[in-house]
This record gives sequence, C-alpha cells and structure tokens, in this order.
Amino acid sequence: MNGKLFRKKVDRLWSDLMSSIDQINRSENEIIHRAEEILMETDVAIRQLKTILKQYQFADWNEEIYFFKNTKPQFVALYIYYSKILSIEASKPFADPAALKSYFEQERSNLLYFYSEQKDFINYYRRKSTFLDKKYFTRFRFDFKLKLSPELYSYDEEFSTSHDHLISQIIANDLLDQYLTNKINSGDCTDTDVTQVRNLEWTAPKVALTELLYALYQSNCFNGGHADLAEIFRWAENSLKINLGNYHKTLSEIRLRKADRSKFISLIRQNFNQYLDDLDV
Repeated sequence: MNGKLFRKKVDRLWSDLMSSIDQINRSENEIIHRAEEILMETDVAIRQLKTILKQYQFADWNEEIYFFKNTKPQFVALYIYYSKILSIEASKPFADPAALKSYFEQERSNLLYFYSEQKDFINYYRRKSTFLDKKYFTRFRFDFKLKLSPELYSYDEEFSTSHDHLISQIIANDLLDQYLTNKINSGDCTDTDVTQVRNLEWTAPKVALTELLYALYQSNCFNGGHADLAEIFRWAENSLKINLGNYHKTLSEIRLRKADRSKFISLIRQNFNQYLDDLDV
C-alpha cells in the first residue's frame, strides 16, 4: 500500500465514523444509549485503523510522528470522551437542580488532577513543540527517563508510542470540560417559563433552514464554536418541531446549485438591508 492510498483509507474511516456518530446523536435516544452506540462504532473504527496500519510502512519518521501525534489520537479521544460521558450520565443522581449542578461541578474538578499531573506535556502539546517528537511519537523508542504512563507495558507496541495516548486524553478531557461546563451553566432557574412562549413554526423551505444552520455552524455561533453539527441540528429540530432529514445530502444539493449557492442567506441579507434602508427614510 502506498502513502496516498493509506491516507485515503484513514480519511474515509474518519469520515464514516463522524457520519455514524452524527446520525446516532440525532436520534431521540437518551445520552446513555447514544454513548453506548457511539462507543461500539468507535471501537470498530479503531480496530480497522489498526488493521490499515499493519498493511503500511511509514516512509519516514515525520510520517510516523504525524500519525501518532495527530491521526490516531483523534479516534481514541472519541472513545475516551464517550466512555466518560457514559460513566457520568449513568451515575448521575436523581436529584434537584442544585444537587445536579454540584455533581457536575465535582466531575469537572476531577479533570484538574489530570491537567496538573501532566502539565509539562500539556504545555509541550499546546505550544505545538516538536523537539521531543521522535521520543514521544515513534514506536519502539520508549525513553524511561521520561515520565511514562504506568499502563504503557500493556500497550500494543506496533500501534502505540509512549505519548500518543496522552494526546487522546487531552483532547477527550477538553471536550468533557466543555460538556460539563454546558451542563453546569444550563441550569433550570430561568426567568422565562418556556410554556408561556408561543410555539413558532418554520414556514420557509427546509433547505433554507439547513443552509442557515450550516452557515451558523461554520461561523462558530454556538457555544463558542464547541457545539458539533449534530447538536445544532438536533436543537433546531426539537425547537422548531421539524425533521430536516439527511442534511448531509441536502448540503450536497446546495453545492450543486448553478447560480447563488447560498441564495437563502443572500435573501436574508437583501431583506435586512432593505429594512435598514426603509428605517433611514
């Protein structure tokens, strides 16, 4: 297998996994069941990634470093993240909002131990340093003078380096921190009773809403850019009581438009500008 085919297979594997996770997260199932499904899908993908790697020989150290510093950790991070989500949600007490908030705050504080324990490596990773990459991200080169994970002895040496798992943990914990922060900040004590708000119905075409949601997602308009696409579409569908169907396919149809591909956004801009012009008169 040549390098181009290897990268193509890995990219396709990642794309398929993202699509599967997206579909699962759009379901009406509770988070516990969704996390279980996602863990099974991710486990299969990681095993396939391992099989693909066995069929390929890296051309040089740079290629090997990139795989273990960037590619593999993305897959494993998803497994770690949803494992923790499953554990947290399955152990969640049936309690009042204040007690639940305290529970999530405690879970979030547990992350601080990891960040403190691994602060040197986290600093190296976040600063995008490279001077230790050969030691950290190439196989069969464990330097026992470095701080290593105690579980390292049981790792598959053909599919692991001394520090790729730590990167997976960093990515997963960053995602978990955002998840817990959203839980803590969501709260149930709001000034407005949602039952008193009249339900709104989306009466424009569904493709128009899909175009708008993609644009908002690409502009990082939700949760500081940390909300994933499935969350945004699920929120819109639940809020507007609408089924947007396979929005990936809808996007493909939008891309095939001959003239203005973002015609709904163009229409919004035109109407709003006209409104502003009318106010100036």
